[in-house]
Amino acid sequence: MIKKSEIKKICEKAKLASRSLALVGSKTKNDILVAMARALLKGRSHIICENKKDLMLATRKNISQALIDRLSLNASRIASMSDSLLKIAKLKDPVGETIEILKRPNGLLIKKVRVPIGVILIIYESRPNVTSDCIGLCLKSSNAVILRGGSEAINSNVAIFDILNKEASRRGLPPNSISIIKDTDRRMVDELLQQEGLVDLAIPRGGESLIREVSKKSMIPVIKHYKGVCHTYVDEKADLKMAEEICFNAKVQRPGVCNAMETMLVNRKIAKYFLPRMIRRFRDAGVEIRGTIDVKRVVSDIKIATEDDWYTEYLDLILSVKIVKDTDEAIRHIMKYGSYHSDAIVTEDRLSAAKFLNEVDSACVYVNASTRFTDGGEFGKGAEMGISTDKIHARGPMGLEELTSYKYVVFGNGQIRK
Repeated sequence: MIKKSEIKKICEKAKLASRSLALVGSKTKNDILVAMARALLKGRSHIICENKKDLMLATRKNISQALIDRLSLNASRIASMSDSLLKIAKLKDPVGETIEILKRPNGLLIKKVRVPIGVILIIYESRPNVTSDCIGLCLKSSNAVILRGGSEAINSNVAIFDILNKEASRRGLPPNSISIIKDTDRRMVDELLQQEGLVDLAIPRGGESLIREVSKKSMIPVIKHYKGVCHTYVDEKADLKMAEEICFNAKVQRPGVCNAMETMLVNRKIAKYFLPRMIRRFRDAGVEIRGTIDVKRVVSDIKIATEDDWYTEYLDLILSVKIVKDTDEAIRHIMKYGSYHSDAIVTEDRLSAAKFLNEVDSACVYVNASTRFTDGGEFGKGAEMGISTDKIHARGPMGLEELTSYKYVVFGNGQIRK
């Protein structure tokens, strides 16, 4: 186990590095990102080999297939990680951007300018691609980063870190700009969260229990990525073929991720037409259906949903289904049981769509599209640090701009306050 003094030293070094990193120019950062992207492809055999160790351990622990999918790396996924770094390199550098200019009557010129946050601590669980995405985003936004991944992906995370850190060091990135905590003892997280003044922001990515624990213990500001209890409401005026494709994609494409649909709400006027075919298709894909008595009357061979089901982020091939009277009831259900992450309506009615958009207070609200699009890459941000369900500073997919703060730069010519 790493000693407390060593944790503090890692954070002190990261703080020092953040000051130098803030002065690194856009071209240098972009060149490093491109080199990192190439290094990932060159090192993919080593990464896959280390990932197999994690998969073997996960299989022995009987981890669900959906979570194993989140953990798994192959040549295609590593190519996507590489491509993500290239996309980040092409994005506009937010550091130094003038957000606003104010000219005061007394002659003062005030500029509001984007600056890096400083040192960012990422605490995450089973997705190794988070390692490269967070390194890339923090580098481009001139933030030092300390990574602390979960034990289930430790071999994969360390392999990715070693490749990217070596490439960054070769190309002159300030030492300790990128750090990883290799000790998976949970006490390490507790100690990291006490480093007020050295670490500027903590971003936990993982299950609800992890995020609540981090929020409770942290002396550092936390941007929370709570669970994704995402809903799709199929309105009475929906194109049912479109609704079927959207719902199937939202649940089945990757069930183990936070933007997957966990509850499907169906207007009672179209339930008897829509549900039998939709549920049959879900069953063919291995989805377990849990529904209300009304749903069971339409499709008899399902489990009855409990109150807890409506609050549950399954991250698996399980779906809760409810028949609702109208858009108002759908909105009430979402606002009671949802997690303010991503929710969708499928409808051809403009008034219903507008009502849903105005009244569902989630980070991302969709009309006629799958919730699976809640993703930094899909939103044109290159990648993401996570999906924030907070309302302060950052909300939804966190990209480069959300990793900056700002300061006021004031120019005068001798003004004094009277």
